[in-house]
Amino acid sequence: MSVRQLSSLSSYSEPTIRRILEYWLQREPRSVHLGTEHRNLIFDGTFLRKRKGVYAAMNGLTHKLIYGAYGINEGPRDLLKFCIYLKSNGIEPESITIDGNPHIYKVIKTLWTGCIIQRCLVHVQRQGLSWCRRNPKRTDAVKLRQLFLKVCNISTEEQSRDFVEKFTLWEKRYGKKIDLIKNRGWVASDLQRARSMLIKAIPFMFNYIKYQNIPNTTNAIEGYFSRLKQQYRKHKGLSKINQQYYFKWYFKLCPK
Repeated sequence: MSVRQLSSLSSYSEPTIRRILEYWLQREPRSVHLGTEHRNLIFDGTFLRKRKGVYAAMNGLTHKLIYGAYGINEGPRDLLKFCIYLKSNGIEPESITIDGNPHIYKVIKTLWTGCIIQRCLVHVQRQGLSWCRRNPKRTDAVKLRQLFLKVCNISTEEQSRDFVEKFTLWEKRYGKKIDLIKNRGWVASDLQRARSMLIKAIPFMFNYIKYQNIPNTTNAIEGYFSRLKQQYRKHKGLSKINQQYYFKWYFKLCPK
C-alpha cells in the first residue's frame, strides 16, 4: 500500500505518514522467545539480490512463520547462524522439510541429531524433470523421467516401495553405463545429475508416509516468499539498514 493510499485511509497527511514509516524503519521489533511447540518445520530460502536473500523457518502444520532472516546466502556459515538462533530460542523439531541444499542438511544433523529430514518432493520432481528434458531421446532418460513424474503422487508405503524398486531396476540397467560415459555432453551430464540427486534423495523422500504431520513439500513457505516479494518490490529504494528493519517488521507483522 502506497503512502498516498495510507493517507487517504487515515486522518494523517502524506508527510506525517512518511515520518511514521521512517521512525519505525529505524527500529527493530522486540525479540520474543520462539517457544517449544513447533515440532514439524519447513526450512527454505529465496534470493532477492544476487546470491543473498531471505531464509525462513515455518510451522508445517499452521503455516505460520517462526523466524526469518534477511541477508542470507544459504552457505554453511549463514545457515549455521540461522539454526543456532532457533535452537537457542527453544526450537527442538521432530522433523524438518528441506530442499536439496547439502549445507542445511549438515547443519540440522549437527544441531538436532535426532531430527527427521524430509526432502521436498516438488523440488525433487522439478529438478529431475528439468535435467531429463521434456522430450528426451535417450531410453534411459525416458525411463527416469517417467519415475520423476510419479514423485508427487505417492501417498502409501506400497507406492513408495514400488517407486524404489523401479528406480533400483533402472539403476541396475542404466546407472553404471552412465558412469562409464566419457566426454559427456550436456544431455548425458544432466542425466548423471538427475541420477545422483535421486540416489541421495530417496532415503529422505518418504518419511511423511511413516510419520504423521510431516509436510512433504516446501510449498507453503514458497507461497509466503511470493507474497513477500510482491510487497518488497514497492520498497526497493530503502537503504541497507532500513531493508534489514523492513524485513524484521514484515516477518513479525505478516507471519502468514
